[in-house]
Order: sequence, then C-alpha cells, then structure tokens
Amino acid sequence: MIKIKFPKLKTLDNVKLHLDALVVGAKEAIKPGTITIEYPRERRLLPDSFRGYVLFSPENCISCFQCSFVCPANAIGMKLAANNRYYPTIDYTKCIFCHFCVDSCPGAALRPTKVHDVVYKNMNEMITSTEEMVKPPKIVREDGYTVEYVIDGVKLILRRIKEKDNLIPEFKPHEKVKEYSACVMPESCLACGICVSSCPSEAINLSVKEKEKELKIDKERCTGCGICVKECPVQILSLVRE
Repeated sequence: MIKIKFPKLKTLDNVKLHLDALVVGAKEAIKPGTITIEYPRERRLLPDSFRGYVLFSPENCISCFQCSFVCPANAIGMKLAANNRYYPTIDYTKCIFCHFCVDSCPGAALRPTKVHDVVYKNMNEMITSTEEMVKPPKIVREDGYTVEYVIDGVKLILRRIKEKDNLIPEFKPHEKVKEYSACVMPESCLACGICVSSCPSEAINLSVKEKEKELKIDKERCTGCGICVKECPVQILSLVRE
C-alpha cells in the first residue's frame, strides 16, 4: 500500500492561495468572464431569417399545395376552408424546421419567426391548425437583454444590449408574377377530366360534343397554383406568365 504525502505549505503560502481564490471570485462577480447566455433572462440576437415557428397569411395563399409537396417530413397537410380554398396546417411533432415550405411558397403566404420555444400541454396540441397559424402564439418574455457573440481578433466576446429583439420580423412582400394554366397541346388531350376535378378555384371547364373535346381555362379565376399541371397524365398543361 502506497501512502501519498501531501505537501505542507507554509503559513504565508497558504494565505496567498486563499487570497488568490478570493480575488478570482471577486473578478467573476464584478465582470464575469463566461460566454454563457443566461436564458431566459437573456436572448441571443437571431437573424430575421431564423427558422422558427411558421406564420401564415391566408390572403397571399393560392392553394398551390407546394408547401405540402415539398415538406420532407410530411408535416404539412391541407385543410379545406369555408371559402372552398385549401390552406396548410403544420404537425410540429414531425416538423424539422427546414423551412422548405417558406422558401418554396410562391405567394409568400408562409413566413418565418424567431420563436423557437413554444410549449404544448400534449402531443395533440402540436398539430397546429390554419387558424392558429395566422397569429403568433402567446409570448411570455423574461428577457431584458439581447446578447450577441462578437469575434475580436482571437477573442470571443459576449456583447449585451439592453433591449429586446423583435421575435416577429417584418418582411417586404416580393413582386408577384401572374401565371395561369394553359393547354399547350390540345390535340393530345384525353378528356379525362382530372384537371377539372383537381382545380381548387374551378377555373377549368371541359366539354365534349360529338366526339370533339374542348378544354377552357378561365385566366381570371386561375391562380397559377399548378395543381392541374402536376396532375395531368399526358403533361400537356403548363403555367404561362402574362
């Protein structure tokens, strides 16, 4: 059995070690050297494009289903509204916050927020309906400082600003390009009627008279959602810009 002998310090050395410890403690109390954010009393400064909770503007939605098609986690469903339009819903038990839906939305109906800490009572509440997506969730804030990491040479500095970051940033709407569906090869039409039944705005009409078929698309009612283009079995429909 090996016994370890602890060195015996002189009284002055022992006092010096204790004084050094007290000095370090005093420095940390006055000006902490930590770079840890004291959440929720502080919030990190996040970019406006932060991929957080998604909000929805129904007036910009053209019911194109693009957000549902592009979602890699199958978290977005489409719900039939009272105005006979289809609007998205989000299942946050599946959502991976990739924001493919936001990036692919042609009408900018979906927009990002900096809200990332939403609390739910149960799993069922995480299935967010269209009505709940229109307004942000109730936000209770305890933060008084906004914190930003700054690199100064080789040092990483934590800069604190005594103001609150806006969690719901405003975005300028991009210029919309009017598109409508058109039949580019009417002679190849099968008169199957899939485009008629799939059109959410009822802009397509198909009539057959004496074995002659006629496909009419109302440009005024067409929203350019492209559903008929995706559903056409012979790919003779295309979106055309005005």
